[in-house]
Amino acid sequence: MTEPVAQRISDAVGRVTDPELRRPLSELDMVRGVETTPDEVTVSIVLTIVGCPAANRIEQDVREAAESEAEGRPVRVEVGVMTPAERQALTEKLRGPTKRNPFGEGSLTRVIAVTSGKGGVGKSTLTANLAVALARRGLKVGLIDADVHGFSIPQLIGLVEDGEAPSPTQVGDMILPPIAHDVKTISIGMFLKQSDGSTPGAVMWRGPMLHRTLQQFLTDVFFGDLDVLLLDMPPGTGDIAISAGHLLPGAEVLVVTTPQAAASDVAIRSGLVARQVGQRVLGVVENMSAMQMPDGSTMDLFGSGGGAEVARALGEGAELLGSVPLSPALRADGDAGIPTVIAHPDDPAALAVEAIAERIASTGRGLAGRKLPVSTR
Repeated sequence: MTEPVAQRISDAVGRVTDPELRRPLSELDMVRGVETTPDEVTVSIVLTIVGCPAANRIEQDVREAAESEAEGRPVRVEVGVMTPAERQALTEKLRGPTKRNPFGEGSLTRVIAVTSGKGGVGKSTLTANLAVALARRGLKVGLIDADVHGFSIPQLIGLVEDGEAPSPTQVGDMILPPIAHDVKTISIGMFLKQSDGSTPGAVMWRGPMLHRTLQQFLTDVFFGDLDVLLLDMPPGTGDIAISAGHLLPGAEVLVVTTPQAAASDVAIRSGLVARQVGQRVLGVVENMSAMQMPDGSTMDLFGSGGGAEVARALGEGAELLGSVPLSPALRADGDAGIPTVIAHPDDPAALAVEAIAERIASTGRGLAGRKLPVSTR
């Protein structure tokens, strides 16, 4: 027996995915009903909040899905908004009845903190490109800009438009991270505005506020199920590094350095601090290594050997995962807000980042911080 057209339309609309929550509308209880007459189809849906930034896209996707089963009849989409009680039910359905840090002890998500001993080594640029490279391998990737004082991830990953980072959608007390290149991203720069509402302001916070910010990013932001969560850490071994160790005891640490001794000597300290707070050093990346010249030669603008020295000093499996050459494209693409792995995939720096992403993706995370299903008798 042929399924009624209204049911087919309802099923098609239910399969439409909310672009922010990345779940089907039927699973989110956003489809209110479908009515059909010989002359018209009416589809009723509800959005999470008034002014939902994804409203136009959801309405268009719903219309197209309904039209695919409407047998030529015109489709009218009625859009409403969830009640406070419905929003509360949705948040509890997605993250549970209480707020918690889903990336703490025992988490199945691989957490990688990208750190460096000092600033100016290209850590944030590397993190943004690495996140996109991992997502291009089919992994579900989240990215936290934990460099609260020097936030730059929104610009580097392509979220900034007209000089302004997007404001995350808030459903009750749950924050939905904006998405760029399939990477769910959150940064303090998305919440800070000048008095005229234009450019982000400066952050003048001390330890307790920095700890609370990272804690809120981990508990209030709904990333959903992730394979990998990357943290762009501030340089050095200060408050955020210590807080990350307490809040993310099973995290791995990727140490970034440049070739010269001035950077590599202090980069070693960030790896040592990670171990002191119970984290494992995943490896070392040498950024701004030998630049490839048009004639095929190379120029060691910042010297050589720093990455290998950091790996040697840290020992215990902290191998050099790769060297990313100094690249004009990498700098220009960062300023333009387009990750180089997308804008110039054949650039030597992009190829190096892709190779590092492949090594990380092909190796499983360690068992540190995970509860094993065994017990003593």
